[in-house]
Amino acid sequence: MKSIVEQSFSFTKFMPFWLDSPDAPSASPAFSGSQEADLVVIGGGFTGLWTAILAKEANPTWSIIVLEAGRVAHGASGRPGGIISTSVMHGLANEDRVFPDDIDILERLGMENLDGFKKALADYGIDADVEWNGEMTIAVKPEHVADLKEEYELHLKHGHEVQFLDAEQTRKQLKSPMFVAGMWSQKRSGIINPAKLAWGLKAAAIKLGVRVHENSKMTELSELADGMLVRTEGGKISAPKVFLATNAWHAGQRDIKRRIIAVRDHVLATEPLSQEQLARIGWANRQGIYDTRTQLNYMRLTADNRVIFGGSVSYHFNGDTAPKCDARADTYYSLAEAFYTTFPSLKDVRFSHAWGGPIDYSMRFSVFFRKYFSGKVVYAGGYTGFGVAGSRFGASMGLGILTNNPDPIYKLAIAIEPSGYIPPEPFRWIGAKITFAALSKVDEKGGWRRLWLNFVKVLGFPF
Repeated sequence: MKSIVEQSFSFTKFMPFWLDSPDAPSASPAFSGSQEADLVVIGGGFTGLWTAILAKEANPTWSIIVLEAGRVAHGASGRPGGIISTSVMHGLANEDRVFPDDIDILERLGMENLDGFKKALADYGIDADVEWNGEMTIAVKPEHVADLKEEYELHLKHGHEVQFLDAEQTRKQLKSPMFVAGMWSQKRSGIINPAKLAWGLKAAAIKLGVRVHENSKMTELSELADGMLVRTEGGKISAPKVFLATNAWHAGQRDIKRRIIAVRDHVLATEPLSQEQLARIGWANRQGIYDTRTQLNYMRLTADNRVIFGGSVSYHFNGDTAPKCDARADTYYSLAEAFYTTFPSLKDVRFSHAWGGPIDYSMRFSVFFRKYFSGKVVYAGGYTGFGVAGSRFGASMGLGILTNNPDPIYKLAIAIEPSGYIPPEPFRWIGAKITFAALSKVDEKGGWRRLWLNFVKVLGFPF
């Protein structure tokens, strides 16, 4: 007899829910020929599209070409949970860990970035099912409450409008026997359909005059006397500036590969909840939610009241970004068990979609920037799962670095200091396997797992 978990995958599609949509636009034509441009952007995800839009807004006469290796939204941008966060640094606690001297200016930049994000959605008429309901961090064990209160105090100190909720108040927001406290940031944050966002940004870029070419993988990047030469299978482009918006894909630069590890996040989407099923868990305010499990889970509702439930991070040798196991139900069993433990009242709910997606993990848990070819090329990436809104900041900051903007913000540590090196294979695979095994059970079993994770933190690897 099949278990509840096994039965829950009886009709599951192993693909991102966001991409299973009649709204998906047709592909733009692949690049061909020989052309010149003022700026070439490699990568048609969030970072690349924001880069093209911001560059065109600031320089209307520029010729800008975006080259996407596959389809827009089919990479990392079409796979996340779609929770919009104000922070450009994976949260205040991480800002305090990495750049404590710049925390106030980074908070200001994060708020300005989100204001610009909102304005762009309105200006370009991007309908991406956005809901500005805030976000919550929820403690799932009594021993997590002290750390959550400390984070709450940090938010208050830096001007955030947040509420601290006890167990009863938290469960009034979302009913789960696991929830013992919560911190609700009610302003600015929200949820969005990430694929619709990417498609909307593509349409906005094209409307501005940007040329977007899909199925156009860069095959060579080389330096010219007065710029750069980009080759694809279909042709070549010469340009004075190139922006590498490739995130977890290292675009041929060994230096990027040494600083990024492409870990695999896993996500489930339930079938649409009935009004009776939704009433069992409440969630009237529809916030995006992160919990405090060491191997955290995140959750949110979609426009048609599915629960998106993500987490269960893994790593595949050499950063494989399309492992075959993503199409097997058993890959998601532990995540499904976490879902039913969180929401035992929803054991009659099955999963319509299950998928994996690459996260560009960096040691500092935030975007970083690198210059190549004497500053003619800039890379931005390493968001570590916080790129839905943070990618606009990465694009803006990267453009400033690429164009030698004299504004002092481009001299901040976040702009000039790279993320640290991550050991090469096979050491990163071995280390990742031990670490993720420890993360998956440390809250229940502790022991060697806690010792190992503490050791990893001492080495400078956050999680």
